[in-house]
Amino acid sequence: MLQVLRNPTYAKLFAAQVIALLGTGLLTVALGLLAFDIAGAAAGSVLGTALTIKMVAYVGVAPLIAAVVDRLPKKAVLISADLIRLAIALMLPFVTDAWQIYVLVFVLQSASATFTPAFQSLIPSVLPEPEDYTRALSLSRLAYDLEALLSPTIAAALLTVITYNNLFVGTAIGFTCSALLVLFSRLPARTDDGPVLPFWQRLPLGAKVFARTPTLRFLMLTNIVVAAGTAIVLVNSVVYARGVFGLGDQALALALACYGIGSLIVAVNIPWLVGKLGVIRTMITGATVIITGLVVAVAITAVAITAVATANGAGWFVLLGAWVLLGMGTSLVNTPSSRLLADASTPANRNLVYTAQFALSHACFLITYPIAGWLGAANLTEAAIALLVIAAAAGTAAVVFARPRLLHGGTDTPAVAVDHNR
Repeated sequence: MLQVLRNPTYAKLFAAQVIALLGTGLLTVALGLLAFDIAGAAAGSVLGTALTIKMVAYVGVAPLIAAVVDRLPKKAVLISADLIRLAIALMLPFVTDAWQIYVLVFVLQSASATFTPAFQSLIPSVLPEPEDYTRALSLSRLAYDLEALLSPTIAAALLTVITYNNLFVGTAIGFTCSALLVLFSRLPARTDDGPVLPFWQRLPLGAKVFARTPTLRFLMLTNIVVAAGTAIVLVNSVVYARGVFGLGDQALALALACYGIGSLIVAVNIPWLVGKLGVIRTMITGATVIITGLVVAVAITAVAITAVATANGAGWFVLLGAWVLLGMGTSLVNTPSSRLLADASTPANRNLVYTAQFALSHACFLITYPIAGWLGAANLTEAAIALLVIAAAAGTAAVVFARPRLLHGGTDTPAVAVDHNR
């Protein structure tokens, strides 16, 4: 897997991705603590709104930007996005009201919605061999998992000597380093892909591929399961740590680290699991693990609200175990999903298909984040139950949808991509 780092261009781009991810991880912890300072017990509502705004930016901006910047130099697009994120990170320590968080989060996440698909679509050109590209996808997944583990750990260590506002400076440093690494990378020259489709034809192309491809419709259902499990972790971890269990700032970082540990444990074993089970069975297993984690979360929430679990602290450790399960399930679903995208796309439409997955997967959070935040602010137990019901319904539908493919035929992934540009 690591041999792809011998390519100097990819090595720089991967380093840029990792450093930016670490900065974003510090931002996640700092934003949660900032929300608690501003809103207190209603921090979940503020975070839920902020993360919903983030998803609006991802869903609404990503397809538009992908269509607009499709013919622009990728280096300029990536550096511009990093510089915008840098500026916003430096503004966040001066926020005093919730509405300011909402505005800055929208701008920052719009820049991220520009950076991520542009970065992903660049890698196949840097690593044209399919085997190398597959290794790069696995390495990228590990980077996300390590970020989920290391960023909260680093944040917890830093919070012992500095205030959380200084974590935003770490975020700014991450985006600065990312921009510099991209600047000094030698990116491949753009090739002539033939006639350029008008903007209005490029915009819906990726979504059309999803609608026509059975495996991508299955992927969409598993996206919903992932969104339900992720929402309770990202939105309500600070509420559980500070509000329910009455713990300190480091407890939030620990909860997020447990989620990252679960994901990392699975990520390093994904090639073996996919070899044994196939892509679809692996993803179904992941959906099942997420649902199990939500069942545990519902149970501990109901008990903790009655103060039984908080009396001896046992409930906190059970909750951390649930977060590990949710991280494991998320990795089981997300890591092999790129195989379905690659198999169902062609070089001509791959950028738009990956952008469609980026937008559609985040669209699911437009449902789950408000439930976790707004309903959670009123009744945390009801919010956990609602997320469990959503995940169980989508997971059941995914299993039913995939069953004919698993029962008939020797493989659970399509062998040949269909040209959906026609």
